[in-house]
Amino acid sequence: MLLSYCVVNTNGRELLLACLEAIEGSRPPGGDSEILVLDNASEDGSADAVRALGREIRLIELTAREGKAANDSRLLREAKGEFCLLLNEDSELQPGGAAALVDALRSDPRAAAAGAQLISPSGRPVPCAWRLPGFDTALAGALFLHRSFTVESGGDATRQVGWVQSSAMLVRRAAAQEVDWLDPDFFVYSDETDFCKRLADAGCRVLYVPSARAVHHDQMASDAAGAARRVVEYHRNRDLYLRKHHGRVAAFLMRPLLSWPYVLRAIAAVFLPGHDPSRYWLHARQALRPGDGEGIREAAEAYNRTTVAAADAPKPGAPGGEAEDVAGL
Repeated sequence: MLLSYCVVNTNGRELLLACLEAIEGSRPPGGDSEILVLDNASEDGSADAVRALGREIRLIELTAREGKAANDSRLLREAKGEFCLLLNEDSELQPGGAAALVDALRSDPRAAAAGAQLISPSGRPVPCAWRLPGFDTALAGALFLHRSFTVESGGDATRQVGWVQSSAMLVRRAAAQEVDWLDPDFFVYSDETDFCKRLADAGCRVLYVPSARAVHHDQMASDAAGAARRVVEYHRNRDLYLRKHHGRVAAFLMRPLLSWPYVLRAIAAVFLPGHDPSRYWLHARQALRPGDGEGIREAAEAYNRTTVAAADAPKPGAPGGEAEDVAGL
């Protein structure tokens, strides 16, 4: 099989349905593809909605919530395609997007991952490819040169980049297996950064493909109730990446550089209408002390303790606390 569409969903029923409709409109002709949906213990009827579509969709239902890296790795292991297109439920692939990504990897045998150009719901391109993090990118951020130095998306040409966002990222499955999938220590954020770094260390290339486009609704960023947890999780996992690939001392020395831009933004926000200085102060504190606070991981663990304890036993015929069926069959 050529292509597996791999969608992760957590309580995003309507966005998931829109994502699946977009996949139908973007599938290359010939039928040499499959769709897998991993439902991350949703409470909003997402799994039932997928079944109600009556389509050939491999549905994996988890009874306990896992992190994004673990979710994506599970889908990659289950997929049958040579190429696997990782999608968030809040991403809508545009027509021709899958074909453009597949063509990019087929034309470059050394390429192991390719990211689409993400666009906002209003149609505005948003940054979605970057240099790999290090002292150079931390210094660029401290000098407010992030967009000109670190961001690598934009333009019309397919090219090699450091890492791409996994909201719409095509992966050569064999290469993912070679580097042992995504690292589940990254609950969410920096998981794809670490994955792309390990692919590069294995001699592979990561591509940005602007001719492939996907609308990204950025569900997590629009979740005001979980904003503080997202900030904690973001800085925690960025620090994990830096410690893993640059060492503890280097990661520690980079923390003031990473905090400084948020300090200046917090001061400016005091005088600018419509800006919340407390949000920037939180970013500044977490950049300096990334081990503090409770993030999305702790929220998932609390959910699992309080909601899923009675359902710990695996469903009949499905090991590991999950159930799989083929919706519509």
